Amino acid sequence: MLPPAEQESAISAPHSHAIKNNLLRQLPPQEFAAISIDLLPVDLPKGFMIAAADGPIEHVYFPDSGLGSIVVVSPEGNRVEGGMFGHDGFSPVQAAVGSDTSPHEVVMQAAGHGHRIALAPFLRALKENPQFAHILACYTQALAIQVTFTALSNATHNVDERLARWLLMCHDRMDGDELFLTHDYIALMLAVRRPSVTTALHVLEGNHFIRSDRGRIIIRDRAAMEEFARDAYGRPEEEYRRLVGRSPEDNMNIVTLAR
Repeated sequence: MLPPAEQESAISAPHSHAIKNNLLRQLPPQEFAAISIDLLPVDLPKGFMIAAADGPIEHVYFPDSGLGSIVVVSPEGNRVEGGMFGHDGFSPVQAAVGSDTSPHEVVMQAAGHGHRIALAPFLRALKENPQFAHILACYTQALAIQVTFTALSNATHNVDERLARWLLMCHDRMDGDELFLTHDYIALMLAVRRPSVTTALHVLEGNHFIRSDRGRIIIRDRAAMEEFARDAYGRPEEEYRRLVGRSPEDNMNIVTLAR
């Protein structure tokens, strides 16, 4: 993760910027205009700490690109990914119910950019803009469903299927077919030993679903990997579409934030 000085320097000066975040771009023009005056563009490099575990929520982030992880940290320091988000969502979601503290660590695992809003104007926007509050509530429910199915998958699927599911979820939220992820980081996110990740990657590569180089995974046959993942993947994605209204992969109807 980045030191505080580097994190602060990642905040960009205001400028015209295309909004690709799936939640913001669904807002009615009048509500978006009211919120946009408090949105600031921000770079989100790999390792950027959106919120520390048990730390204060100072800003709420709406990624346009990149991949964030919601990491559960135990009192003993054990860490595992509880959920992920990208241009499909926002974080920390606890802010949407008025909390100013994040129970989890929220960190960027793949670099991107987006917008952030300070907590006070965010809470004001929730009160003054009902559609904004509604779409964030729908996303929060969709994320909760993702988290519960992650728990189910961890308990019932083998590592190969879990890895296939996780890579598909990453692919949903990234541009292109290349994922820059190390074996060590995947092991941390899946709460398995590194050799288990290496073996599982070999299985997926042997089936021609992916190609794996050092620190890079290329998706080669997504449809076949979805079939391989079976019931480990799909239901949370259906619920996202039902609750939020658009697929995370849909990049149409981009709106522009004028500065």
